[in-house]
Amino acid sequence: MAFDLQPVLRGDLVELTPLREADRDALFAVASDALIWEQHPVRKRHQEAGFRAFFDESLGSGGALLVRDRRNGQVIGSSRFHGYDAAASEIEIGWTFLARSHWGGLYNREMKELMLRHAFRFVERVVLLVGPQNVRSQRAVLKIGGVLAGQRPDGSGGESLVYEITRSQYGDTA
Repeated sequence: MAFDLQPVLRGDLVELTPLREADRDALFAVASDALIWEQHPVRKRHQEAGFRAFFDESLGSGGALLVRDRRNGQVIGSSRFHGYDAAASEIEIGWTFLARSHWGGLYNREMKELMLRHAFRFVERVVLLVGPQNVRSQRAVLKIGGVLAGQRPDGSGGESLVYEITRSQYGDTA
């Protein structure tokens, strides 16, 4: 069975749907908050040019998801599945950001739980890469059960911390 990189996933708080060109303006309205990116290795995504590059890459990835608040349908962020490796039974979850109004854990936790449940239908291991300076994201990954597994270069050549969650670990906590 092939990994579905752009499923529709629904929880009590969030709905994730495949990212589309028509989502560009609504997602930029969320991403234009500079504080979202203050600890991120790529800090200029709040500016139009930086966001345009991020959005275009997201669309091209084939694995990007738009996140909406189910209470009101408001766009609140995005995330992505990336780098499916059937032989290694691995997928990456990343490129996640949420509106500050939805920070605090509940929304991110449900979004990642939906994504993890989906991923573990296909793979044994999920990895999440986080910049060494991005303490906020490191804490968020730990909250969902991520375990620090090492370091490796990210797609842009910068060093990232590698967190992993395995199917057996997740099954013990889900």
